[in-house]
Amino acid sequence: MKQATRHYVSDVAFTPAVKAVQNQLGSRNGYAKMERGRGWAEKITDDLREFIARRDSFYLGTASAAGQPYIQHRGGPTGFLKVLDDRTLAFADFGGNRQYISVGNLSDNNQAFIFLMDYANRRRVKIWGWSEVIEDDPELLEQLADPNYPSKPQRAFVFHVEAWDVNCPQHITQRFTSEELSPLVEQLHSRIVELEAGNQRLRHTQQEPLDEKELHHGS
Repeated sequence: MKQATRHYVSDVAFTPAVKAVQNQLGSRNGYAKMERGRGWAEKITDDLREFIARRDSFYLGTASAAGQPYIQHRGGPTGFLKVLDDRTLAFADFGGNRQYISVGNLSDNNQAFIFLMDYANRRRVKIWGWSEVIEDDPELLEQLADPNYPSKPQRAFVFHVEAWDVNCPQHITQRFTSEELSPLVEQLHSRIVELEAGNQRLRHTQQEPLDEKELHHGS
């Protein structure tokens, strides 16, 4: 689909209708100042690259030709969403429920959206852009495949970044993965073993019989 002409990077989200509502509800001046200042980023920075490399899931938004939105959860090993360059992301698509809603939507409407969550550190990143589905690039599929995952990639989703922004942590409830909790659980387990061993030694000491010298002294 043809990309709309934008004066600011954030116009990808702040459409005329959105700006009208911002004016009505009193937030337009603040966002206009942001637009004239640093604005939103349109290239992948080192910080964003590191953030993406630590994620094991994200949400992909697409829409049909009629504009019906669809959100799909994508999960995999940590870092399965790859940064190809400072404007491009990609990930491998494996066999699933065979509904192909995202694939079909993108064939009609290439506008797409990626939403990344870091629940442990209460951070969220929104990325706007457009996406294409590539099925005939063995070199790209090999680059995106996980050698520890037994299934063969069927296709690649390539996401072209147009803008991204970081939200505030408000209302994000902290959640932790088993991988994030594992070191803490291991520390607690080691401490429990240490305390149980100490208690066992203490009980053993208290149960030892008094020797003959102590018995005579006591009488």
